[in-house]
Amino acid sequence: MAQKPAEYFDVVDAQDRVVRQALRRDVHAHGWLHRAVHVLVLNRAGQVFLQKRSMTKDMSPGLWDSSCSGHLDAGEDYDAAAWRELQEEIGLLVEPIGSNRGVGAPRLQRWLRVEACEETGQEFVWVYRVAAEGPFTLCPVEIERGEWLAPDELIRRIAARPQDYCPAFRLIWESVSDKL
Repeated sequence: MAQKPAEYFDVVDAQDRVVRQALRRDVHAHGWLHRAVHVLVLNRAGQVFLQKRSMTKDMSPGLWDSSCSGHLDAGEDYDAAAWRELQEEIGLLVEPIGSNRGVGAPRLQRWLRVEACEETGQEFVWVYRVAAEGPFTLCPVEIERGEWLAPDELIRRIAARPQDYCPAFRLIWESVSDKL
């Protein structure tokens, strides 16, 4: 799904509590604290799926990023945003967190929390993981292409060309690469 012109986010305080809503452009222009999710999709071979962001994105165009990532809409919680973003960006339907339906879809898991900082663009981030093999249906407005990478290869690539990767993804990868 394309970025909406009148997209509203929850603005939060330093404890990640909602204080008001504001337009996306104002949140980013003023550097207000807000919320996002990142999801890492891992396959049976231990590889992680990365997306190369579309050149039409307003932030970090053309950079490599998590399998999917996105802001929370105003009033949305982290788990719902992760579930939604997976469907919108890569066409992956997963079992929502807390669901006991057992429909056979991959199960989404919360993994770790990242505090808002410069690297995340002042976003509090929950990082999720899910096991899936693909193939995926990439949203062309969001994603130029995707690639499966082994963790050691990704570490080498980031070390050689850190500027090719979103700052938030680099921060997240530093926290999770030794846990795979």
